[in-house]
Amino acid sequence: MTRLRNAWPLLLLALVPVAACAAPGIPAFSVQTHGGTQTYTLTLQVLALMTALSLLPALLLMMTAFTRIVIVLGILRQALGAGQTPPNQVLLGLALFLTFFVMSPVIRQIDQLAYRPYAAGTLTAQAALDRAEVPLKEFMLHQTRESAIATFVHIAGGKGYAAPLDVPLSVLVPAFVTSELKTAFLIGFLLFIPFVIIDLVVASVLMSMGMMMVTPTLISLPFKLMLFVLVNGWSLVMGSLAASFYH
Repeated sequence: MTRLRNAWPLLLLALVPVAACAAPGIPAFSVQTHGGTQTYTLTLQVLALMTALSLLPALLLMMTAFTRIVIVLGILRQALGAGQTPPNQVLLGLALFLTFFVMSPVIRQIDQLAYRPYAAGTLTAQAALDRAEVPLKEFMLHQTRESAIATFVHIAGGKGYAAPLDVPLSVLVPAFVTSELKTAFLIGFLLFIPFVIIDLVVASVLMSMGMMMVTPTLISLPFKLMLFVLVNGWSLVMGSLAASFYH
């Protein structure tokens, strides 16, 4: 639970470089009082924090393990053919907490290297932001294919970088997402194969028996569910997904 509590401040730290000195306030609204008019202002720090909160979902999607996990779980549900079971809320919640599990080493490094010194006042916001980028970049670079990075470097008109950590986030993030999409679809393809085989076998048996009016998916669904439960499918999928980030 401590890691989960530390996750949100670390994400906010990565988004909001707080100014060293007090920023001027922006008039927000006024209230009529007996002594006159009281004007309430909104500081730039609070405004930046509110903007950061709206960007957190995009940050979660584009810079963590969430994309690969949620796509694989969605493909798995389609392969099972169980309709909307498990529902979207369950899949998203499972993907979210598995993302925290996978990203816990990165969160721990950012907490020790950047957030704690920044919270103790021994590190400036910009220095903390620079330190926080390093573990996150290392994680993303480990999952990103060199061909994807080369593609976006070429699109950006660059000539390459001396070291992997020199790749800016503007190039690394789209390359990382592209690699995650490819990896997720490869894993989804492997998950689909056994369920497709069951569908083909059931369809062939029904046709050989002359039962063409019976929907094959109606008969194959119980067999697919039974197979998935017997092999302890959820544990295998969750374990394989988590291990795929640190192979």
